[in-house]
Amino acid sequence: MNFSTIKITKNLIKIHGINDKEYKVIIDLIGREPSITELGIFSAMWNEHCSYKSTKKWLKTLPVNGPQVICGPGENAGIIDIEDGDALVFKIESHNHPSFIDPFQGAATGVGGILRDIFTMGARPIVTMNALSFGTKKNKAKELLSGVVKGIGSYGNSFGVPNLGGELRFDPSYDGNCLVNVFAAGIVKKDSIFYSGATGPDLPLVYLGAKTGRDGIGGATMASNEFNSKKEKERPTVQIGDPFMEKCLLEACLELMNNGAVISIQDMGAAGLTCSAVEMAGKGNLGVYLELDKVPTRETDMHAYEMMLSESQERMLMTLAPGKEKIAREIFQKWDLDFSIIGKTIFEDRFKVYHKGKIEADLPLLALSNNSPEYDRNWKIINKISTLPTFNSSTVNPMEALKILLASPNHCSKKVIWEQYDHMVLSNTILPPGANAGIVKIDNSEKAIACTLDCNPRYCEQNPILGGIQAVTETFRNLVISGAKPLAITNNLNFGNPEKSEIMGQIVGCIKGISKASKELNMPVVSGNVSLYNETNGCPILPTPTIGGVGIIKNLKEIIKIKARVGDCLLLIGENPDNLGQSAFFREVLKITAEKAGPVPKIDFQNERKISEFIFEINNRELIVGGHDVSDGGILLATSEICILNNVGFIFNTDDINWLFGENQGLYLIVCKKNNVETILKMARFNSISLQKLGYFNDGIFKVGKQTSKIDELKTIFYNGLDDLVN
Repeated sequence: MNFSTIKITKNLIKIHGINDKEYKVIIDLIGREPSITELGIFSAMWNEHCSYKSTKKWLKTLPVNGPQVICGPGENAGIIDIEDGDALVFKIESHNHPSFIDPFQGAATGVGGILRDIFTMGARPIVTMNALSFGTKKNKAKELLSGVVKGIGSYGNSFGVPNLGGELRFDPSYDGNCLVNVFAAGIVKKDSIFYSGATGPDLPLVYLGAKTGRDGIGGATMASNEFNSKKEKERPTVQIGDPFMEKCLLEACLELMNNGAVISIQDMGAAGLTCSAVEMAGKGNLGVYLELDKVPTRETDMHAYEMMLSESQERMLMTLAPGKEKIAREIFQKWDLDFSIIGKTIFEDRFKVYHKGKIEADLPLLALSNNSPEYDRNWKIINKISTLPTFNSSTVNPMEALKILLASPNHCSKKVIWEQYDHMVLSNTILPPGANAGIVKIDNSEKAIACTLDCNPRYCEQNPILGGIQAVTETFRNLVISGAKPLAITNNLNFGNPEKSEIMGQIVGCIKGISKASKELNMPVVSGNVSLYNETNGCPILPTPTIGGVGIIKNLKEIIKIKARVGDCLLLIGENPDNLGQSAFFREVLKITAEKAGPVPKIDFQNERKISEFIFEINNRELIVGGHDVSDGGILLATSEICILNNVGFIFNTDDINWLFGENQGLYLIVCKKNNVETILKMARFNSISLQKLGYFNDGIFKVGKQTSKIDELKTIFYNGLDDLVN
């Protein structure tokens, strides 16, 4: 393409995701028509993916502070204090649009990007997880699932970081837009944290890592627009990842940090060199001078536009301490990585980009970073509340209903997926995928970190506020029943087109719910990502605000597993379930649509906090053998999972459908030895906790009412649920 002959037209402006009002602001800012490179820079910085222009107003309402918070939103990742001089760095990011176009590379580079967010701050990554959503068109879902899982496994396994599973769901709303959300966490000493903001003028700007190519140009802008069936050829090339180079980049960056050479550092992620340079300087209220002739490239005749917007992977930008250039260059040469001083910070509020002796961009930098558009879009929260549907429970066989749930791709074992990930690399994994939460040990300590990803999109669609609340509270419960004290969350807000008032209402409602639950449960939001325009041909995804929660286990003896033995007793903590509203039973067994499946169950925060403290108390007194939270599928599905994982049986002398499959919130199943039952019951009465004894585990017989199955039969159903979708 001959960039010198390109004329700025209305169509070109539209292709760059800039509307008429925004273009007028650009003209007023610079007093002239922009060059093609300048148009690309504005497009990169003002798109939804980088500027959060539709959500900034609402994201500001999230609770981000707390005594445990070292760094909240605004940096590459959030950081919390986990005591003993240690800090946990963590975040979740999306790579949805690229993964739909190229499942393998889209997912792989999503993993690479989130890992860079972690080690950019000086932390060594210790865990990854992922939340995946696919459609129900079998052939397409199979193709996407296969490519995404291979991409995640290939990058993470090669880089060398354990993957502890996460979420996997299937729903028709994701037919045109799959979701690939990737979470990562790392450990850093509190006195060795690095930030992205430049600290002063005349600091050398250093380009590190891989060479720049033409992959991913315009990726951030593409991720800020809807798909449609006719735009396939217009979609930009997806980034190409190299996990082995990223591993070298990790080691080189950490070595450089340990040598005191780094002042600030920023990952070249979405919008590449443009975003990293603008954000780094903007946080220091500085400007930037760039010489693109010094940028290492792997392709010939690249134009400034391409170099500024390329999203080639495994690249970093940093400001270097004066006098440290020689040692920095030697370190990167040792790791066989490119190192080049490509410019400097300047005092003047300008973003000046030169290439081949010509100025390609001369823009007000702070207007790009701090003064991007902010919209207060029309919104309308629609609670699609319906009355509970009536059905003849006498015609429902609870055992057959359980088998339908166990066989469903949404509720069956995900082991066939997780087996493709290395979850034992680094040798610190304590609880692998399939537990209440993934748990990794912290080196040279008795502490461990618990991580979980949660969301119920059906709840969010029916009642956005309650759906947002439930996503956080489910995360809270998964940490509690793992023995971890919940500390903080990160969120990945996946929605459709925010220009539609109902979609914007979903966004506003879910953020309100997340904010409410975060405050009530003392789990501040320290990082996150927004992925909008997830719709194709006008069909949006279900609202999917994925919550990533982390907690601390101060002593490895406090870990609670999903464990039970023959003769152990099963206890239910919480009120009797009776609410089938929006339940898996209605959805999967009776095939009742969400619009007719009743109201979303409510949450009692006081009860949630009280029960969590009770679980911590009986766990600290070593009265627990194991435990499991009750969520989708209710008590019956949760109990069957305990039995399947431990090859034991259980007998329910009831066929009450509401009780067996109700999804009331705040319920836990606790497993204890027979001789501890009375002690736990007495403690529950003293603390005004609702608790009841359900029975004892047996040697492999699972019975519900009058129906009996061997646990081996249920196990086969459970582990074969994804057979039709996995080669």
